[in-house]
Amino acid sequence: MGVSTVIHSTFVLERKLKASPERVFAAFADPATKRRWFYESTNHELQHHASDFREGGAEQAKMKMGAGPIAGMVITNDSVYEVIQLNRRIVTAYRMSLDGRPFSVSVATIELIPAGAGTELILTHQGVYLEGADGPEMRKGGWEHLFGKLVKELGE
Repeated sequence: MGVSTVIHSTFVLERKLKASPERVFAAFADPATKRRWFYESTNHELQHHASDFREGGAEQAKMKMGAGPIAGMVITNDSVYEVIQLNRRIVTAYRMSLDGRPFSVSVATIELIPAGAGTELILTHQGVYLEGADGPEMRKGGWEHLFGKLVKELGE
């Protein structure tokens, strides 16, 4: 029997935000807003973004990397919105590919819990990382970076 080269991992990130659950939910739901904080970056060229924010709807982004060992390569993020509960919960299943070759498949659950005038945001991320994947620690760091950008988007 061979040795598996697949890594399975779950991590949880929590962030307390000053913004209401409604404002945080809108930052995920509105395609233009999400594009700004989730996909746009000085580290890559965003070539395509489309979002159909509804249960069963899809979101896709394609980014040409600008620096590092994968400079010039294209990362694609293909997501499906599995569960959407207004101002409360978003569950997505997503596949990431590098130059057309899948390297991870994940389920991400975003929970928005009222906390006074603000929100407790909880991300539970369950990932399967294939050969050549970024791995759970890099993915966790990526989400932490995205939440930092979300905080700026919300003006906190």
